[in-house]
Amino acid sequence: MTTLDSTLAKTHASRALLRCKTLSAISQMQGGIHREYLSKEHKECNETVSQWMSDAGMQTWQDEVGNQWGRLRSSNSKAKRLIIGSHLDTVPNAGAYDGILGVLLGLEIAALAHHLKLDLPFHLDVVGFCDEEGTRFATTLIGSKALANNFDPAWLNIPDSQEITMHQALLDFGLDPSDVANAGLNPSDILAYWETHIEQGPVLESIDQALGVVTAIAGAKRAMITLIGQSGHAGTTPMNLRQDSLTGSAELVLEIEKLASKAENGEVATVGQIFARPGATNVIAGKTTVSLDARAQHDDDLDNLINEIRSRAELIAQKRNLSLDWQWTHAAQAVQCDSDIQALFTEACRLNNESSPSLASGAGHDAMATAPICPIGMLFIRSPGGISHHPAEAVIDDDVTKSLSVMFSALCLQAKNGLNG
Repeated sequence: MTTLDSTLAKTHASRALLRCKTLSAISQMQGGIHREYLSKEHKECNETVSQWMSDAGMQTWQDEVGNQWGRLRSSNSKAKRLIIGSHLDTVPNAGAYDGILGVLLGLEIAALAHHLKLDLPFHLDVVGFCDEEGTRFATTLIGSKALANNFDPAWLNIPDSQEITMHQALLDFGLDPSDVANAGLNPSDILAYWETHIEQGPVLESIDQALGVVTAIAGAKRAMITLIGQSGHAGTTPMNLRQDSLTGSAELVLEIEKLASKAENGEVATVGQIFARPGATNVIAGKTTVSLDARAQHDDDLDNLINEIRSRAELIAQKRNLSLDWQWTHAAQAVQCDSDIQALFTEACRLNNESSPSLASGAGHDAMATAPICPIGMLFIRSPGGISHHPAEAVIDDDVTKSLSVMFSALCLQAKNGLNG
């Protein structure tokens, strides 16, 4: 068996969508969706998903950092683990599908495998990661990094906006902070990690395709770039004698756009924040800081883009008699999706008469955190309007049914190929 009956696929996809709506009601925000790490809503969400996993014939547990797990056991107790997952936390005022849909589609695949009595040569594990967004403690991918043995003990001292540390929040949640390292997995036990996720961008819609096979998750670097000049009176300082940090920053912003637009391998760069000081209408800005977010599918391309931006910033500062300060705030390496899993997903698309365009992910995902311990693969679902992290985030029901059918076929192909395919 490699394909799923269309009626059965639609039934299970519809249930996944209905459950997304159910979870959207578990929110710490009135009139919107917001579910933070180690909140009472996190606990309620895990309990709800755990019950659904039990209903699907799965063994369930919550690990030491708060990830929710379900396992459809193989008859071979020593079998490896195929993990399907995504995250259950949200940003403030979120949509209903980012992360959550991927978890619930994994759950439906397990439910189908149980209902159809598939004899899988691996344990099928579904995980709902506890924190991907980093909303509460400004640290992203906590749940998936813990799996990959990359939980940083220093995170325990980070306070939230209410001055509650992660250490205390874990205690309040019912977890022991001294046990977090036990959430790490043994790479030799894992076959692969698969993740289905809404695209969160406009590419699939622009080519009128429901699904896409992800090739890589872009590396990203972020910095705060400050140009320092001299504040002065807006009326008494001649134009040719000014050291205006804001106009220098404006020139830099346009140069960043030009450099990224000319890049040849899909690199992108964004300035999303500008802070001019002192910030008065009648005062020349003596100090201006702009944010930089640069991303690329390959680290070399990202480094080249960053070097060009930095060189241009230095020239602008020199030309305008400004000082330049560059502070890094984030760095993540690019992650390549496993070529064999890409081929597997492409074949699963073909079996279901679906196209399988390849595209990179500009956003970060839990898959990139699990990559150090196992091969990873991702399947994207079209995002209408390219909208995400917003209440207007949406999916097309038929696209969700197609994604479920494709992932089920991939599961059957993987089972047929055994542990080496």
